[in-house]
Amino acid sequence: MLHRFSRFETLIGDDNLLFLKNKSVLILGCGGVGSFVCEALARSGIGTLIIVDYDRVDITNINRQLIALDSTIGQFKVDVMKKRIHDISPECRVISICEFIDSEHLHLLFQKNVDYVVDACDTVSTKKAILLECIKRNIPIISSMGTGNKLDPSKLEIIDIRKTINDPLARIMRKFVKDEKISQKVMVLSSRELPIKIHQRTPGSSAFVPSSAGLLIASYIVRDFLNLL
Repeated sequence: MLHRFSRFETLIGDDNLLFLKNKSVLILGCGGVGSFVCEALARSGIGTLIIVDYDRVDITNINRQLIALDSTIGQFKVDVMKKRIHDISPECRVISICEFIDSEHLHLLFQKNVDYVVDACDTVSTKKAILLECIKRNIPIISSMGTGNKLDPSKLEIIDIRKTINDPLARIMRKFVKDEKISQKVMVLSSRELPIKIHQRTPGSSAFVPSSAGLLIASYIVRDFLNLL
């Protein structure tokens, strides 16, 4: 019988589609990268998505964030994302957390079962804290590094943090991993492209680098779930 995931089922098989339905992914950050992760996972039949963001849609988000439209400006990102996910996959269980997550609030993220974590937030201290928490809990995590000030999505890759280059955020996280003496692989989404130099603090962004980053992360997670890496 044909259904909304029929074409994907043709690709991966009905047993694997059912397997994905029983998986739970937490996405920290519903912005340029995170919104595309959410949508791709929803369209891949993931059964539970835990979406986390404290921010509202702003007009400056429209150039790159899936949920940013004239009609959604001012709304909480998790609310817009949840509505969109349910429009794609009504049976998907969506747990939304509209909170700023720091080390003191990490417990809010793990009150439900979590099979995979995507760190798509912008706060370095939070990136460090959730990485350590996932290692402690033995939960696989992919952390998105910098996608700002870059224009070439073909330079994106998912690699161990220790192999990253030309990424200022990854440099900070590499040092953290070294200082914390973390021995296992730390998988991140990073770009080998040299950042474009701009003369202001707020980074520039494009429609195609953050979105491509989100799709790469979603693909990696699905393939990891299905032992296809």
